[in-house]
Amino acid sequence: MQAGRSLEVKSCGDYLSPMNQSVFEMLRGGRTPLYLAPQAGVSESPFRRLCRSFGADVVVSEFVSAEGLRRHDRRTHEYLRFDDAERPIGIQIFGAVPEAMAQAAALVEEVYRPDFLDINFGCPVKKVVNRNGGSGCLRDLDLVQAIIRAVRSVISIPTTVKIRSGWSEDSRNPVEIALRCQEAGAAVLTLHARSRTQMYSGHANWDEIAAVVEALEIPVIGNGDVWSGEDALRMREHTHCAGIMIARGSHGAPWIFRDARAALDGHLVPGPPAVLDRFQVVRDHARLAIEFERDEERAMIEFRKHLGWYTKGLPNGRVLRQALFEVTSLAAADDLLRSYAEKELVSGPVS
Repeated sequence: MQAGRSLEVKSCGDYLSPMNQSVFEMLRGGRTPLYLAPQAGVSESPFRRLCRSFGADVVVSEFVSAEGLRRHDRRTHEYLRFDDAERPIGIQIFGAVPEAMAQAAALVEEVYRPDFLDINFGCPVKKVVNRNGGSGCLRDLDLVQAIIRAVRSVISIPTTVKIRSGWSEDSRNPVEIALRCQEAGAAVLTLHARSRTQMYSGHANWDEIAAVVEALEIPVIGNGDVWSGEDALRMREHTHCAGIMIARGSHGAPWIFRDARAALDGHLVPGPPAVLDRFQVVRDHARLAIEFERDEERAMIEFRKHLGWYTKGLPNGRVLRQALFEVTSLAAADDLLRSYAEKELVSGPVS
């Protein structure tokens, strides 16, 4: 069996912040709340609930298209389903037309009642930026401000924004972008300290987060290259950000929120879980996914990406992943996990 500290799997609610404490009280309270980032195809309701159970203070939905919402596209609206156990939760929308964004925001507040509405000015994916959405908006800061003002004027819940450091390396200027967002009425700003052209390569520039923190009066959330609990502590010490958002570091490792909280609070970071404990988290996550999807085969096919992440780094994990990528039921996945755990009593080479 893989060496590692035991992972105590807790039920949703064990770590939850008091429901009467708003996101903004947390940000102003000095505790440094931990956010699960909005990630397409990852931050679904089952994963949000799991991350909440491990200590994520705030979660944000997968980003959704304002146009899809306005046109009442069924699949778009499916992305916005959430359970009250996930609160506090924000819903993130993207688009490039202020009037359309305002319409979508008003609909989100009326129908779904999230705790805040987040605007995506950070997504670097081509199919989004080709429509001028996401980080595509950063090429026109007047448009960025117009979108924020339009959204803010029609909803009563707070309007927050997520940005990158710039459209390109040549136009990289996160402080100017952030100040323009604050001026337009953003209540909180999250900075992923990479440019759009960087995509997810290289390193996030935490100096830029620190500069934005220094320049703004509103709370700033740092995002980028938080892969461990220790990274979360280093980000806070380096940038003095009010909150920390974790994205890819959570893939296959929802316990990163437990580790980050321990590091931030000055406690011993538990470290990676043993194989049996990790596999129990996999089962809990899969059950949540099946319950949410209501179709086990479809849920398990969608869940395969999570199975790949959960088994990354395990001894002889490549062989296990190849088998797991064929499963269409939780029982089949469970059989493979049990068989692996029985055989891998001695750690082999990491794969």
